[in-house]
Amino acid sequence: MQVQKVSWRRIWRAVVWVWLACGFIGVVWPSRAQERGDVLRVGLIGLDTSHVIAFTRLINDPKAAPPLDRLQVVAGFPGGSPDLPASWNRVKKFTKQLQGMGVKIVPSIEELLRQVDVVLLESVDGRVHLKQAVPVFRARKPMFIDKPLAASLAEAIAIAQLAQKYKVPCFSSSSLRFSPGFLNYRMEHPELGRVVGCVAYGPCPIEPTHPDLFWYGVHGVETLFTIMGPGCVEVTRTYTPDADVVVGRWQDGRLGTFRGIRQGRSGYGALVFGTKGIQMAGPYAGYKPLVVEIARFFLTGKPPVEMEETLEIFAFMEAAQLSRQRGGVPVKLEEVKQQAQLKAQKLLEKLDP
Repeated sequence: MQVQKVSWRRIWRAVVWVWLACGFIGVVWPSRAQERGDVLRVGLIGLDTSHVIAFTRLINDPKAAPPLDRLQVVAGFPGGSPDLPASWNRVKKFTKQLQGMGVKIVPSIEELLRQVDVVLLESVDGRVHLKQAVPVFRARKPMFIDKPLAASLAEAIAIAQLAQKYKVPCFSSSSLRFSPGFLNYRMEHPELGRVVGCVAYGPCPIEPTHPDLFWYGVHGVETLFTIMGPGCVEVTRTYTPDADVVVGRWQDGRLGTFRGIRQGRSGYGALVFGTKGIQMAGPYAGYKPLVVEIARFFLTGKPPVEMEETLEIFAFMEAAQLSRQRGGVPVKLEEVKQQAQLKAQKLLEKLDP
């Protein structure tokens, strides 16, 4: 029997080819966290917003650093609203993109919930959020609800009460909140001192199916609350077709203003007034800071934003709507909260008796 000599050159070539193959296959190989088996399976509800693409790319990136490497988007339910062009004219496109990214598309929320551990409720239409959230709460799956949380303060309160009833961790937030350029000013700043006032601004196109500020103005309003903190008691709104100026009076006497832009150059920002100076806050840092906070939330069960503050933001916007209807007079937040609480009870009697 003849013994063949070992060809080290062949062995080296084989090693190199395997190494190169691993480099190419790495885009679909699981991360170290997945190999350990401690990854949370993420489900998407509502595939009619660009957020589902952006969030999935950040989460499913094979090179994602902790805590994003502990999540994996695995399934999505398209949803979509036939009476809202911003929904129905995008849902097919984003659904197809997600399929190309390896996300399984399922025909119902119930089927989605059987395959995932946590949920991103992403439907662009705030009117459907309450109805879509009910089965998620019943399944006791932690959930992030994208903006707007709901299409009315009553629906937002109902969502909060369901989360409390089923003891399910849940939060909602604009991505602007977690941009360091805004978050670092919250209530107090090392150079600026205590925040005594703020003028936040942002785009505010109006969508007829939603109250005026709920559709897009919510991002600028959340910026205002990020910097000022909660405690607003009264709202006065001046409306024109080109812009909104909404002034909130806080219980300690501070004034916070949101300027909604509908004409001319637009963008996000805030002018912050402090006890030691005045500064421009910003810039907007994109989606990643929010997605990182969502990952931490899913892993710890601790919301980074209290639901009470989110509800105050929606009370601010609903009071602004009422102020416009009344010709620009001041409206107390307590008034709209009381009315919405009664409506929320009736909604829950029908949806979750």
